[in-house]
Amino acid sequence: MSEPVAVFPGPSPQIRRVPIDRPWVWLAAGWKDLWAAPASGLAWGAGAVAAGWASIALLLWFEQPWLVLPLSAGFFFVGPFMAVGLYETSRRLGAGLPVDGAATLAAWRRNTDQIALMGVVLLLLHLAWMRAAQLLFALFQGQGVPSWDRFTDVLWHSARSLPFLAAGVVIGAALAALAFVIGAFSIPLLLDRRHSNVFEAIATSVAAVRLNPRPMLLWAGLIVLLVAMAMVPGLLGLVVVLPVVAHATWHAYRDVVVFEPAPTSGEATAAASP
Repeated sequence: MSEPVAVFPGPSPQIRRVPIDRPWVWLAAGWKDLWAAPASGLAWGAGAVAAGWASIALLLWFEQPWLVLPLSAGFFFVGPFMAVGLYETSRRLGAGLPVDGAATLAAWRRNTDQIALMGVVLLLLHLAWMRAAQLLFALFQGQGVPSWDRFTDVLWHSARSLPFLAAGVVIGAALAALAFVIGAFSIPLLLDRRHSNVFEAIATSVAAVRLNPRPMLLWAGLIVLLVAMAMVPGLLGLVVVLPVVAHATWHAYRDVVVFEPAPTSGEATAAASP
């Protein structure tokens, strides 16, 4: 690994360049954290699955099946916000602090306003994707009332299927890439540095991705692969995959983003003297 690169002048987060294969180390650390505090991790994963089932059931109840797939992609957009408690678990494990349900549930209180604001930013990106999916379906379905039959026809059994899927993949990938770049390390940083703000967090995340393009591309690919595979058995795989990826994200943040220790009063006085 190379020397850290400063993001802002003065005391600020700095970015360490890491090898391309570093994401495997993060995953291993995430797996270790899951089984160091399994009750917390599996509970958060089960909660995400329950929320996914409830959301899908509501869409089917209101006869909007075409929104099930874009809604499922929400794990890629708002996953960092959903995992705040899991980041706190890894933080506490690393600091040698006890892990309990109350501490992880109240993790957002460490930097309430800024974590909530970052969550809103990610949610807006997800809502933009949901709206784009609605417009795409309306564009490709032709005339008629939206229905499950029309959705499956446009998706698989029509001459419009390929352009429909291609347009959806391109738009979804662009928005997901934007969410990844600004959100890869933002919420872990806001949790870790209680006086940091969203602008600093986003700038740090963007710089970290820009300075580590190959390992971050591998990391993004691993997240997509693991989450997609976890969704196949009715989202059940997320019970394990979500906490592993969240814990690994915390270790990625601690590996890539470093902070210089604050100077002591003696050092500050020496630096200020002529």
